[in-house]
Amino acid sequence: MPRLYLFILAFAFSGLNTAYSQGFSHEIGAIVGPVAFQSDYGERGDGSTFTGNTGIAIGLVHYLNFSYNADCNCYSRQNFFNDHFKVRTELSYIKADLQHEGKWVDDSKTSVTAQQLRNMRGSASIINLGMQLEYFPLSIRDFSNTIGAFAPYVSLGAQFSSYSPEATSTTGPLTVLNTPVKYRNGFTNEDGTTWSVVTSVGTRYKLGYYSDLLVDLRLQYYFSDWVDGLRPDPNVYKENKSNDWMVWFNVGYIHYLN
Repeated sequence: MPRLYLFILAFAFSGLNTAYSQGFSHEIGAIVGPVAFQSDYGERGDGSTFTGNTGIAIGLVHYLNFSYNADCNCYSRQNFFNDHFKVRTELSYIKADLQHEGKWVDDSKTSVTAQQLRNMRGSASIINLGMQLEYFPLSIRDFSNTIGAFAPYVSLGAQFSSYSPEATSTTGPLTVLNTPVKYRNGFTNEDGTTWSVVTSVGTRYKLGYYSDLLVDLRLQYYFSDWVDGLRPDPNVYKENKSNDWMVWFNVGYIHYLN
């Protein structure tokens, strides 16, 4: 994965180098939407886990637009990079509430372990800061001049994430008495940091010459399994071997600065 970061950064800086010699402009905006957080709460592949462990996320975004030069109030000399790429910097906050879902906590299960699982509760609060390189297959310049146009894109990037988990039970703090054996040595409420990789697909809609609407579907994969506060021994519990990840559907408003 470090090689992936280096590739993204090298490609972005290569484009930035070209763009800086020709000028650029800025865009700012805000995004908000629901998240589905996938972690050690719930059952892998279970639909209720995906729809039940959800939350909300908000973010502030900034774009470098290389197709327009704010210094001269004119378009940059057209080339492939500045007509098809933007660099996005983002600061976001995510809060998700978590609990066990699936067949192991079904009402038909009457064991002590099943009741302990039903009682477990968790949350994950995460602050993300990072960059993405967005690729627009259609011309950015043409989109900028066409009210009512759409500009689909895909992106790839990396973010640094600071997380604050909370793992508890409806009967109180997690202890030997109310925690399933699987999680007794695999939970924490300590804050931490990690890197994550982000990819998304979305589109813009041109509201006016200086404003866009944005719709975006994102997958974010964290390089840690502690973001939710749970990490059963992956050598024993193979079903919990994956790191935490999330899906975020967001909408936003983008304003062009000149």
